[in-house]
Amino acid sequence: MEGHVAEDGGKGRAAGAPSIIPWDKAPQSTAAHHVKSSYQDEAHAPRRKTLDNLKHFPSYCMGDLSAADIKEYLKYSDTILVPKASLEQHGNHLPLFCDSISCTEVAKRAGEKAGIMYTPTLWLGYSPQHMKNPGGGTGSITVRAETYLNMIYDIGRSLIHHGFRRVIFVNGHGSNVKIVDPVLRRLRSETGAIIGYYKPYAERYLGMIADVLEGPKEETPGWHAGELETSQCLAHNPKLVRMDRAIAEHAHAPKWLGSNWSKNDGMPDCDFQGYQYFNFPFDHQEFTDSGVMGNPFRGAAYKGEIAFKRFANHLIDAVHDLEQAPVTITNQDFSIDKAMMP
Repeated sequence: MEGHVAEDGGKGRAAGAPSIIPWDKAPQSTAAHHVKSSYQDEAHAPRRKTLDNLKHFPSYCMGDLSAADIKEYLKYSDTILVPKASLEQHGNHLPLFCDSISCTEVAKRAGEKAGIMYTPTLWLGYSPQHMKNPGGGTGSITVRAETYLNMIYDIGRSLIHHGFRRVIFVNGHGSNVKIVDPVLRRLRSETGAIIGYYKPYAERYLGMIADVLEGPKEETPGWHAGELETSQCLAHNPKLVRMDRAIAEHAHAPKWLGSNWSKNDGMPDCDFQGYQYFNFPFDHQEFTDSGVMGNPFRGAAYKGEIAFKRFANHLIDAVHDLEQAPVTITNQDFSIDKAMMP
């Protein structure tokens, strides 16, 4: 909303950037003010047979079910969702579980609404950019690229071994995308299974929630611990959000690059002479002092709720469509290499 940007003051911002008036001191926004009707406000896939034939299930989370339940589910569907994200710092106001919260909410909502099985969330992710400053105490945990790829491979092969032929990873952490392509291709080529990768968040691409987020482009509304992630955590559990600690911050080029470089978001690229031809292995703290990129003061629980709902409905429709695609499993057995990689 206009009127939330002040001309002076503010903390946690890049030099020359406008400061942000705290949301609780600005006119409150409402869904009616800016949210538009969307096709994804509802799911359009036909009702799944699982909902009518598996009414005795306590939930569709694999971890809540028995081996007998898994076998019963596979009579009606060979699709499973695998939510996965990270455990990493999101400024001083959001929980480290932020990314895992987002993918869990989407997978759970889609799974319970449409009767699609989903695994417990893989909360370990690839986050080396958050490991600067030994002894800094932020709590972020990362796994090495080879460890992460092995985990994804083993999860996928295990599920395919048991009879799931369509495995949809629901990713909540952007940096996982940097390294995951080889293992997704390996799973597909080795087994013939349909391997999908769903990314229900908004960074440079706001997609179906562009109307939900009010921050202008310079506030990077979908980025780290800003408007979207604050809204999602508020929708999940407001007790986990410490807005009294929140600050707004804009990304900036690392100081060591000098004044000829500029940076506006969390991608690995950086502008030189106005063009984005260079990538660097940046650490997160090199381009954001607080860990935040965006304006958390625009966060509101209703925005997170709408985002979760739309992403979940979109996923339900996509699963229905993917279940119409033919699939032939060529290598199901994972018993030989289950203990040690060749």
